[in-house]
Amino acid sequence: MKVLVTGGTSGLGLAMASALAATGASVALTGRSGERAESVAAGLPGATGLAMDVRDETSVAGAVDRAWSRLGGIDMLVNNAGIGMRTVNPHFMTAPRGFWEVPSDAFRAVIDTNLTGYFLVAREITPRMLASGGGRIVNISVNHSTMHRAGFVPYGPSRAGSEALSRVMAADLRGTGVTVNLLLPGGATVTGMLPPDVAAEGQGYLSPAVMGPPVVWLASDDAAGVHDERIVATGFEQWLRDRQSRP
Repeated sequence: MKVLVTGGTSGLGLAMASALAATGASVALTGRSGERAESVAAGLPGATGLAMDVRDETSVAGAVDRAWSRLGGIDMLVNNAGIGMRTVNPHFMTAPRGFWEVPSDAFRAVIDTNLTGYFLVAREITPRMLASGGGRIVNISVNHSTMHRAGFVPYGPSRAGSEALSRVMAADLRGTGVTVNLLLPGGATVTGMLPPDVAAEGQGYLSPAVMGPPVVWLASDDAAGVHDERIVATGFEQWLRDRQSRP
């Protein structure tokens, strides 16, 4: 399995890239800094690191082209690159601000990364997958409660938009051999998106490693043909048992 993970230098992206690489998948991970992406990839078996700014069409096109060449194709895209509320309000969990207090440039930056970025990368890679006979797209999302939580503009709307985008992508690609699914942790996770004044693991926050088992399964033969599902990592084992028990 040849996998492209955007935003793979830290947090959920790194956890997923690590889990996939550990199973023998060939992984290309991206970050805005090519140097950092290469450094992180060097610590994973068979991985390669690439610079990609998901907000920029030219950067996306170039990175996808390089990833396709280095891996010899791409079987799965994990759309993960994103920025959180820290970029808008460093203390968003303890001192939330109303939407009317959000600067317009901060709003656009989050939407451009979390929503437009998913669109640009998927738009670039889908024609290649269709031409090669199939592929898998996994779009990373968040709990629905995050999408309408007070003080969460623009992060909540950006993730609501990316989830809607994913469902439309799935509808457009149904029956083509390219599958689209949503994957989310199932709760607040210890990543760089948490504000510095909030305690990390050990106080009810999830580890990014929770994303490993479901993303590895989505890359497996067992997941061939699985389409338009919304998988919550914390409930993955029960979801899988329920799926396997269906007549």
